[in-house]
Amino acid sequence: MNALIDALFTHGYYIWDDFLSEHEVAELRDCLPDTWKKARIGRNEETVRAASIRSDKIHWLSPAMGEPVQAYLDKMERIRLAANQHFFLGLFEYEAHFAKYERGDFYQKHLDSFKGNENRRLTTVFYMNEEWHEADQGELVIYDLNDQRIEKVAPKAGRLLVFFSEQFPHEVLPTQAERYSIAGWFRVNGVQGNQLDIAR
Repeated sequence: MNALIDALFTHGYYIWDDFLSEHEVAELRDCLPDTWKKARIGRNEETVRAASIRSDKIHWLSPAMGEPVQAYLDKMERIRLAANQHFFLGLFEYEAHFAKYERGDFYQKHLDSFKGNENRRLTTVFYMNEEWHEADQGELVIYDLNDQRIEKVAPKAGRLLVFFSEQFPHEVLPTQAERYSIAGWFRVNGVQGNQLDIAR
């Protein structure tokens, strides 16, 4: 955890290899759902399907999906507490979904906070792809706010990427093999239309 905090303080992002063991990754893969929904862009009434921007499918995480999912969420809770302690972010909750990228799927460059509703503060991406090869592609590319490429992250099993949501545009390059991940966001509460915006 100290390495994560130090890297976030210094660089704003951290690549945590072997965040979960091979066995833990396998248990999470066993929790992958049978049904998926086409991913959308935006939130609430502004949400639209945009196949030209992203083509992945998603399924929101719930503790009811099994003990491995609950164990993963417990680890995220420890990260939330540590980030709040060191950065005073006021992170209130964590939302996450499984993401499935089939051959040819992609997600164009974007930021993980929505205009007028910037309550996603810290992004996590966890990978579950065993025996991933360079030819499989599907890497996540991180940019700075000046559009300079910073890092290309291969989606290898057990790897966790954490970064400040408002600081790093990023994209998922087209994949040549089926690709699974968990995308998640630590959020602060926001208010829209006199209603508290609470995640799923």
